Amino acid sequence: MAKMSFENHIMKQFDDELEEIRTRLMEMGGKVEQQVQNAVRAISEADSKLAEEVIIEEQVVDEMEVDIDTACILIIARRQPAASDLRLVMMVTKAINDLERIGDEAKKIANHAILLVEEGGSSKGYPEIRHIGASVSKMLANALDAFARFDADAAMSTIEEDKQIDLDYKTALRELVTYMMEDPRSISRVINVLWVVRSLERIGDHTKNLCEQIIFVVKGKDIRHK
Repeated sequence: MAKMSFENHIMKQFDDELEEIRTRLMEMGGKVEQQVQNAVRAISEADSKLAEEVIIEEQVVDEMEVDIDTACILIIARRQPAASDLRLVMMVTKAINDLERIGDEAKKIANHAILLVEEGGSSKGYPEIRHIGASVSKMLANALDAFARFDADAAMSTIEEDKQIDLDYKTALRELVTYMMEDPRSISRVINVLWVVRSLERIGDHTKNLCEQIIFVVKGKDIRHK
């Protein structure tokens, strides 16, 4: 397991500031992780109230992104970090953007959950949502755990999970399109489900980005697009 270590700085306040942005990133990650889980549960349990809570929480996530980004800018301006410290700060600024985008996708899922509840009935897509939703939630949890431990190997393993999510997404698309062709009355409902699985697939992509950033901050290697 590849681990990350930082030098002790002359000013303890600098160490505290670096630890603070790490902690706040983890808090934001936990908030977003709960959003995703609740959004998927809102669909599977036809719970409009839970979906509305997810939508409201998105504003909190947006505010967390702005606050953490501001803290990172101040660290760069005041401390002029170098080497591993600079990589950490830059990683945090990128990671909070991906977390905010994940929150956006969770909000989209919640909106579609409300529409599905209003339409009533069940959809052939619900099992796909539950399956892909569980996979994406697990992947996000693994990515956050890898960051908490600065574990580049775990981050690399988590990246591999996105391949299966992409395969499951493509399978779901084929099945849902076939279902609409067989039963035109289901078109409106299934379109909502299609948007949900699309959002879940996008969450997997953003989680993959998080893992790539973890590898960069630990090993100093940029593996994007490779």
